[in-house]
Amino acid sequence: MRRSILAAALLALLPISGHAQGLPGLKGSDHMGFTVPDLAQAVSFFEDVIGCKAFYALGPFSGGDSDWMNVHLNVDAKATIPQIRVMRCANGVNLEIFSYTAPGQNTKPPMNSDIGGHHLAFYVDDMPAAVAHLKAKGVKMFGDATTMTEGPSKGETWLYFLSPWGMQLELVSYPNGKGYEADTKDRLWSPQ
Repeated sequence: MRRSILAAALLALLPISGHAQGLPGLKGSDHMGFTVPDLAQAVSFFEDVIGCKAFYALGPFSGGDSDWMNVHLNVDAKATIPQIRVMRCANGVNLEIFSYTAPGQNTKPPMNSDIGGHHLAFYVDDMPAAVAHLKAKGVKMFGDATTMTEGPSKGETWLYFLSPWGMQLELVSYPNGKGYEADTKDRLWSPQ
């Protein structure tokens, strides 16, 4: 019993990256990949509205008459990727934006509540200025910016918005940190 308590106490002292059961050599997220209905529109939106930079294009890709696309990408064997665009958004994860064609392709973006639903969040230093920018660009937003006043996210302000093709996005800001920081020396990654 005493050994178990001591072992648990020692494990609790390990840094988050030191957990043996995780990926060896993990450094962090490299990119987020997603498919859009109109690649030129998506690149323009991420450049002109969000402020990302387009780096390079890849493609086209197909498996021809093989099952390569299914085996390697878990898509229909007849799917094709006309082009991929890779973008960088300041100090965050890179974007890998896909143009796909596939038999039976679902063209409706998932809601956050759907299995596979997701959103991409962008940190900003000045939430009111960022919200004003989105308004000036005619971007659809959901409600007003919300500031968390208690709990582990205390001090964070957030606002959901949509890309022109219906992808859910979010602005977040916590210039003075978050509430959880009072309870631990560990920190979530932040682009601040």
